[in-house]
Amino acid sequence: MEITENLTPLDKAKLWLTEPFDEETRKTVQTLIDSNSPDLDDSFYRALEFGTGGMRGIMGVGTNRLNKYTLGQATQGLANYLHQQFPGETIKVAIAYDVRNNSREFGKLVADVLTANGIHVLLFKNHRPTPELSFTVRNKKCNAGIVLTASHNPPEYNGYKVYWNDGAQVVPPNDENIIKEVYATKFSEIKFNGNDDLIEWVGEEQDDVYIDACIENSLYQKDKKGYDNLNIVFTSIHGTTYTTVPKALEKAGFKKIDLVKEQMIPSGNFPTVESPNPEEPAALSMALDLARITNGDIVIGTDPDGDRLGIAVRNLEGEMQLLNGNQTNTILTYYILDQWKKAGKITGKEFIGSTIVTSDIFFDIAKKFGVDCKVGLTGFKWIGKMIRDEEGKEKFICGGEESFGFMTGDFVRDKDSCGSILLACEIAAWCKANGNSIFKYLISIYEDLGMYYEGLINVVRKGREGAEQIEQMMKNFRETPPKEIAGSKVEEIKDFKEQTCYTVSKDEKTVMNDIPKSNVLIYYTQDGTKVCVRPSGTEPKIKFYVSVKDHIATEADFEAKIITLSEKINRVKTDLDL
Repeated sequence: MEITENLTPLDKAKLWLTEPFDEETRKTVQTLIDSNSPDLDDSFYRALEFGTGGMRGIMGVGTNRLNKYTLGQATQGLANYLHQQFPGETIKVAIAYDVRNNSREFGKLVADVLTANGIHVLLFKNHRPTPELSFTVRNKKCNAGIVLTASHNPPEYNGYKVYWNDGAQVVPPNDENIIKEVYATKFSEIKFNGNDDLIEWVGEEQDDVYIDACIENSLYQKDKKGYDNLNIVFTSIHGTTYTTVPKALEKAGFKKIDLVKEQMIPSGNFPTVESPNPEEPAALSMALDLARITNGDIVIGTDPDGDRLGIAVRNLEGEMQLLNGNQTNTILTYYILDQWKKAGKITGKEFIGSTIVTSDIFFDIAKKFGVDCKVGLTGFKWIGKMIRDEEGKEKFICGGEESFGFMTGDFVRDKDSCGSILLACEIAAWCKANGNSIFKYLISIYEDLGMYYEGLINVVRKGREGAEQIEQMMKNFRETPPKEIAGSKVEEIKDFKEQTCYTVSKDEKTVMNDIPKSNVLIYYTQDGTKVCVRPSGTEPKIKFYVSVKDHIATEADFEAKIITLSEKINRVKTDLDL
């Protein structure tokens, strides 16, 4: 990469008016300059970076945009690194892409750069979910994988995620070394003239292999009790899982599956929703409407690249209610470990994976069933790293994070909606067949382990000015931490950037070096409230993850406790001036 850090955005833009940039790009940049567009500054003030989810940004011209040249530069850098790491080998890279605008074209562009560098490519013929790409990397013994996606971001976004030969997203040192190669690559050095003879096209035959693995690793009830009578409503929210989830549910033996047909049509414009994010109730509104007609027991939606899932089930009043990510993962994890225990499979050398921003209930679940709970930074790449680090020593059972991601087993090394959906439907069927419900099952877990309740507060700050504001907010929280939150004194402050843990009552600071450095703060209060402050690595946001807890003795206590815990989360928001 040309050294341009000291240049103004305008000077950087002028570099794009000459070769190697094509005529269309030059015209677009010239228009930005001539119109004195405010987009010019945001398009060129920095280079796109790899965050926890890879490289993600708004599509358009410029160093801070996703386009032919920034994608080409990233891919050329990756190609250079692959040749360094696997000298003399026939290098293979699998490529998948989601439904987003330009994803198909970007997928072929990336394939062309790789094949121009003599690398063999396995390129999916059509949209496919991210977890299927992760599975394929290992299944086809590839050296790396790439998926073109921006997850649940708005339509103007796209992105690029890199996977290593274990099927997990790249982590140190590979991610850092790839970035060095990318930064060392000039735009003029990108090889765009691909060789189609080095492309192997991947189709539906791979779906069947992946689906069979999901079924094998996600289901426990051999008699399939209740499968016939569970009323499932599913929507892909215009995303990639139209290719896999309905087929997987049918193949697993579920009989009553209603699809939101309008949303099973793939589209990068996501025409029926404001945001294709299953974390938001509005994204599932059409599915919830259908569930009222079909008397659905469970409503499920996935994000555009098919790794996250949102689940709604009937609450104590019989109304559909969206579970948050921690609640869904609590149900799935508790059930899996219970099945493992009943089968005599727990030996004390097993573990589950979680993240620092996820509910601490997973420590309690792990302790109950006699397994370890390992915690990493935000992002499934770190859970993937746990699996690789522990291979041959400890067995990975399942893992999840609060942002609606979960995976069962290690056949996929990223969050996987397909396997998770199969598991959730089995639990719902099992509960219904036994006169129970999945919602009551969750409450029974809270009765057993204590009730945790979470809230996520997103503060959005867009553009260059927004990035500076977020940086200042983190500085303020670090230098002037709150002394009390929601009526309880702050007892412990974990600073993952400084890798320190400060115990307030003892005025004692200890070193934490078991987790890599990251710009994250966590406050723990004396009554068990947990507040995590973290700038997003892929979106213009600073996130506040709040977890509060209490105890319930019976199901009758649940509704009242929800009210008091919700009020407490609101007090946290007020105290932090959010």
